Amino acid sequence: MAEKTRARRLAKRIGQIVASAIEHEIKDPRLGNVTITDTKITGDLRDATVYYTVLGDSIDAQPDIAGAAAALESARGVLRTKVGEGTGVRFTPTLTFVADTMPEDARRIDELLAKAREADAEVARRATGAEPAGEPDPYRTSDED
Repeated sequence: MAEKTRARRLAKRIGQIVASAIEHEIKDPRLGNVTITDTKITGDLRDATVYYTVLGDSIDAQPDIAGAAAALESARGVLRTKVGEGTGVRFTPTLTFVADTMPEDARRIDELLAKAREADAEVARRATGAEPAGEPDPYRTSDED
């Protein structure tokens, strides 16, 4: 089992190598909008998981996640070769590509926060001019004792 710092450094290096290879060496047009977001590696340095996101051609366009996944799958061998050449480790880790759901999660959280702000504004609107249901001072005072 490797040290955690070595595993972290190797994972970071693998992410850099894969990102560079996708940008400069692999000519598949489906990988034009792919961004490598994170890389994790097992403790024995044998399996690496590469997380990626796919951006659309425009703001309103849906990204082609299936096409990017197919392109990464077909380029897996070339990318593993590049990783082996670039890292110099005894055993080149296998690569697994996983679509990162961070952008969708962030969009969902933003929508939930907007709904919460609207609900808070509605409560504040209803609270203006409202009067308490009971007495103005509901606590016991020394006069009652």
